[in-house]
Amino acid sequence: MQAIARPLARAAPKQIRCAAALSTWSAVPAGPPDPILGVSEAFKADQDSKKINLGVGAYRDGNGKPYVLSSVKKAEEYLSAANPDKEYLPISGLPEFTKAAAKLAYGGDSAPLSANSVAVVQSISGTGALRIGGAFFQRFFPHAKTIYIPNPSWGNHTSVFRDSGLEVKQYRYFDKKTVGLDFEGMKADLKSMPANSLVLLHACAHNPTGVDPTPEQWVELSDIVAEKSLFPFFDMAYQGFASGDFTRDAFGVRHFVSAGHQVALSQSFAKNMGLYGERVGAFSLVAADEEEKKRLESQLKIVIRPMYSNPPLHGARIASTILNNAELYKEWEGEVKGMADRIISMRERLYDNLVSLNTPGQWGHIKSQIGIFTGLTTPQTKVLAEKAHIYMTADGRISMAGLNSHNIDYFSESVSKAVKGEL
Repeated sequence: MQAIARPLARAAPKQIRCAAALSTWSAVPAGPPDPILGVSEAFKADQDSKKINLGVGAYRDGNGKPYVLSSVKKAEEYLSAANPDKEYLPISGLPEFTKAAAKLAYGGDSAPLSANSVAVVQSISGTGALRIGGAFFQRFFPHAKTIYIPNPSWGNHTSVFRDSGLEVKQYRYFDKKTVGLDFEGMKADLKSMPANSLVLLHACAHNPTGVDPTPEQWVELSDIVAEKSLFPFFDMAYQGFASGDFTRDAFGVRHFVSAGHQVALSQSFAKNMGLYGERVGAFSLVAADEEEKKRLESQLKIVIRPMYSNPPLHGARIASTILNNAELYKEWEGEVKGMADRIISMRERLYDNLVSLNTPGQWGHIKSQIGIFTGLTTPQTKVLAEKAHIYMTADGRISMAGLNSHNIDYFSESVSKAVKGEL
């Protein structure tokens, strides 16, 4: 049989041969590591039995384990028995969830809810709600494309709003000397802002300081915002989880609304329902009337559609089941209060321990702050990680939920030694 001639091998094109030497992405620099994920990675690599991870802001039970609420488990059982479909949600999300989320935030007797004038859409947790809000304000806010956030604020706020096309500026908030609210500085900065500026306010459990305005201060802030014609954008990621009381934690939002402000609101159900990975949240705007609400919702859908088309289904069904079932809601309220109370008890014990150990400094802020965050200095965090195997972010923020009866004494002793320079 005659052999079949093989074609001569062709030389590889020059551009392909050079691919290894010069990539299209060769000029892309490595980004900085996420500060919280970096803490978690260091914690996992540590083999010491006494190690403690206080970097991730997620609730842990008394044994340091992730906690799934009983009300959440029951809601999932209800859903399983109902055998629901897995169809797409509408762009604006699950209607029974968004309606219940707005009621939780604004209160059942809220005038805008009674007038059906709250435009609300489901979001991918609180971060997604902020991103929707940022994009909406960049597109439709008629006065400015700048948002003022507190100094300090949650690290992701700046990135979310800058990526939304807004310029980010800061106003004074935290007083390092008193480890409390710089209320006079905050008021002065609000008063000096251009009229019609967009201002971000943490509704409760300010992240990262844990320092919140009092009800009386919220009233005064509302008056200043009205006087200066500022627009308030509330971030409420911890309602109920901060103090154990849903009404108390929503005071700022509800007072502003009752005072006549048209607010924007970001909500998250990650902390108060423990639905971290389910990504359940909502974004809402208080409209002038029902007709305006419909127009706002139509534009919010247009913002959402090219982002992710429509939101996740399962977590919204869990939250909706709890919020709309009287028995499950009552159980959930008790569980949220239990989580908040456990964190508060850790604060009290940590304070008592540090005082009894004669730790230099004033530690009253540990008990006066709200939520799950407090702080230490950067040098102290470094030595605690290196010598005591205790991990937290470099700015000194720690998750109080990571402390429990098994590690609180070791943590207290280590902190005391670090402050004294004895580690």
